[in-house]
Amino acid sequence: MIYVVQLFLFCGLFTALVAVGTGGRAINEIYFYPKPIQDRAVELGLITYETIKRKSRQFMIPFLLIMFAALILIIGLWNRAPDFRSAYLQSLLFLEVMNWYDGIVLDKVWVGHSRFWEIPELKGIPYVKTWKQVLIKRGIGSLLYVVIAAITARLIVLIF
Repeated sequence: MIYVVQLFLFCGLFTALVAVGTGGRAINEIYFYPKPIQDRAVELGLITYETIKRKSRQFMIPFLLIMFAALILIIGLWNRAPDFRSAYLQSLLFLEVMNWYDGIVLDKVWVGHSRFWEIPELKGIPYVKTWKQVLIKRGIGSLLYVVIAAITARLIVLIF
């Protein structure tokens, strides 16, 4: 049961960071949108490619550091994973749930059914990922997280 609570908190942190990153304007996180949407926004003068790159770095670096630190603290400090195997399995669980949560809940549900992610000037241009795109991206992510979970587990064992 504790893992359910922790996963809820972990995904909640993920969502909160993404929401705060917009600053109330979806255009601020246009780097999450498909390339044709970014191109159209640049074409309309809403943003520049340089600004997209800068905003992406300004968000992604702290975001990844915070999520990674939260993962390490949950597994190492809160759960007190006693060995590499425990830390690895917990890391893999958290990373995989986060991966699929992002693809299904955020990309398909939140982006697909909320005005929060609408950019008024780009209304009418489809920007929600298809199920095929979500499944491919999340499948590749799942494979990467097998390796990332091992790195995370090793750090947890070294730190705690």
